[in-house]
Amino acid sequence: MTDRLPSTFVISLTAFGPDESLDEDALRGHLRRMAAAGIGVYLAGSGSGEGYTLSPKEVRRVLEIGAEELGGKVPVRAMGVEPRTAGQMIELGRLAKECGMEAMQLYSLDQGHGNRPRPDEFERYLRDVLDHVDIPVVLSSHQAAGYWIQPDLINTLVGEYDSIIGINATNQDVMYLVDVIAAVDGRADVHVGGPMQGTIALALGAQGYLSSDGNLAPKLCVSVIDKHAAGDLAGRDAAYRTLMELFTATRKHGGISATKGTLTALGMACGIPRRPRLPISEAHAAAMVATLERLGIPAIEGW
Repeated sequence: MTDRLPSTFVISLTAFGPDESLDEDALRGHLRRMAAAGIGVYLAGSGSGEGYTLSPKEVRRVLEIGAEELGGKVPVRAMGVEPRTAGQMIELGRLAKECGMEAMQLYSLDQGHGNRPRPDEFERYLRDVLDHVDIPVVLSSHQAAGYWIQPDLINTLVGEYDSIIGINATNQDVMYLVDVIAAVDGRADVHVGGPMQGTIALALGAQGYLSSDGNLAPKLCVSVIDKHAAGDLAGRDAAYRTLMELFTATRKHGGISATKGTLTALGMACGIPRRPRLPISEAHAAAMVATLERLGIPAIEGW
């Protein structure tokens, strides 16, 4: 167990206008809502941030806007996308530093075409990035890469690099999470990706979870953490049940496209998805709004 404070982060959406260009005003409005809710924010991520559709110039603007709107209010970090080379992650680190991010996520290497690096190649990649970035780093061990950072390597790197402030561990195997927490041994924060293991992670001594759901219900996401920290486990579990019902509905109706469609239906500017993603149908948006109303989320969020 550790004295590190529990926390939660949202993988922020990126707002696009009707012509699919970056909508800076809508993005600012969305980030102000995140700040008001007190949730930490990752920007330009490859999932709900639609990071793979962003040009380098757009990534810079997203990070600059994030620093302007969130700096000094809530933790704000650059996420980026899975890289093919260490140089791509090093460039993200340089950009994140210039734009005023407090930290960056270091994604695992994606060599493309189903290839995976050998253990020695992967360690060399991580060290190349860690040796050349001048900003705090959160390691990402994500099952989508097809492999994960072995706990003994996490233990070694955390011991050698003071710049490592956290590990984002996304893996359905809870035993892996147990091993990661033991490897970190209180020297850095541990968060799980998605709310699915949120309360398990907290019970095991991790600090919390990341989610896309914070884009819709940031106050609800924060309430799970706040109630846990206050020792209100019944309240935490009730909030968590609501969060998991929201998570389930969002995935059934289209993921980040469902999130954007729902916010639009509720009259909150957040833009449309950028191709190849497409907007959800009116029927899916109506179903999402009905789910939120059934769960009482409008009251929680103060809409």
